[in-house]
Amino acid sequence: MRLGYNTNGFPQHEVYEIAALLAELGYVGIAITPDVFQLDPMGDGAARARELRPRLDDLGLAVALETGARFVLDCRHKHQPTLLCAGDGAARRLELLRRCHEIAQILGAETFSFWSGVWAPFGDERERPSDDALLDRLCAGAAALLDESAGSDVSICFEPEPGMAVASLAQLDGFFARLGRDELAVMLDVGHVPVTEAVPAHVALRRLAPRLGGLQLDDSRDGVHEHLMPGDGEIDFAAVVQAAASVGFDGLACLELPRHGHDPVRAARLARERLIAAGA
Repeated sequence: MRLGYNTNGFPQHEVYEIAALLAELGYVGIAITPDVFQLDPMGDGAARARELRPRLDDLGLAVALETGARFVLDCRHKHQPTLLCAGDGAARRLELLRRCHEIAQILGAETFSFWSGVWAPFGDERERPSDDALLDRLCAGAAALLDESAGSDVSICFEPEPGMAVASLAQLDGFFARLGRDELAVMLDVGHVPVTEAVPAHVALRRLAPRLGGLQLDDSRDGVHEHLMPGDGEIDFAAVVQAAASVGFDGLACLELPRHGHDPVRAARLARERLIAAGA
């Protein structure tokens, strides 16, 4: 695995500064979350990505792009609208994903990841649709994204996320079975595994190996989705590193520590030191 760090852990830095700091700290990758203040996908994000690309190349940083910005579409409601919404809501989410994919292509990203989100009333819709209906909506949106990104060099990945419509590995299996698109890879956040599964993170990694596109790294404890510093929770990161090596995973494994944004340089340094100590 090759270590990177997510820009959502540097909420008060320009993305250009983040890239330089990560290279200085010894990271070889950067995970970028396009957001209102960092490559705004609904604004001038594509133009700024064209300016950023040569700087990343000069720094030798590989790129992963993920689409988890919280309020980029709706300043009042976190992560809304989603692909689970009806009509205009799903269309707005799909347009955001399209724009983020354009940014990923401009940056030469290795991976692009998205998640299901949760259903919430949007527009004229008031009653919650059935689980099957919501899964159909998710499949329709994912299929549209895959169709439009066909031929891209960016690997499109889906991330199961605690609390969302597709959270567990069982739900992930059901989604993939209904979607029927082998080209969609998995983005596994190892910190999510103890929250949704009865197996350790390294076991889940091995199980997902045939479809694994990328990794996100953070710790967790007592079934709480909290994105802890590696070593502050219950995950055996030496076992995770060994599992990744045993299945031949050589992609980006990016720290995602948004709750450490108050002291991001120290957090990025400490996280890397702990992972290197674990064998990364």
